Amino acid sequence: MIYNTKFDEFKNELERRNWHKELTNFLDGSIDVAIVKEFYANLYDPEDKPPKQVRVRGHLIKFDEDALNTFLKMPVIIEEGENLSAYSRFCRQRPDPLELVARLCIIGRGFKLNTYGLPLKILWKNLTTLAQT
Repeated sequence: MIYNTKFDEFKNELERRNWHKELTNFLDGSIDVAIVKEFYANLYDPEDKPPKQVRVRGHLIKFDEDALNTFLKMPVIIEEGENLSAYSRFCRQRPDPLELVARLCIIGRGFKLNTYGLPLKILWKNLTTLAQT
């Protein structure tokens, strides 16, 4: 169970996607800190090349896009005639700044502009709680 906090919007998003079942079903004390430390200690790859994987106690742990999507039960859907997932296609597009502001910012807030009056960045304090999380 997730308790009510200032992150209720984030909690609702987890529940909407049914991720809360996967991410909150650990019993108290069931996470072995030594294994987590070993994972992070073995994680460093100076070349940062795919596939994303690490050895922990002799087991190969994969955490690439496919492995994470499988864990979260969110399959990558590649539409007919496409060779990239919808998310990868989205990442290659130039997002509309007004749409980003509408989805990410507190009402009435927006981008900090550069010297030419073009969108530069969104300040943390201007983001909704869900966007900050």
